[in-house]
Amino acid sequence: MSETKDCNGNVLAEGDSVQLNKDLKLKGSSVTYKIGTVFKNIRLPSDTETVECRDGKTTLVLKTMFLKKRN
Repeated sequence: MSETKDCNGNVLAEGDSVQLNKDLKLKGSSVTYKIGTVFKNIRLPSDTETVECRDGKTTLVLKTMFLKKRN
């Protein structure tokens, strides 16, 4: 099985914290997530190009090319 990696090539695991490396507009709404926004406790779906994270009650699916792992 292939590993999920962030934009810098670091391997991501379930429960990691990630940070946005680009401003992202949420499709279908007026919400924009700014660079540096942190998402904690990510989940890894079967697709290695995406991760699932929570923002309040909303579940977001983000592409790994816009994320970097936090230490």
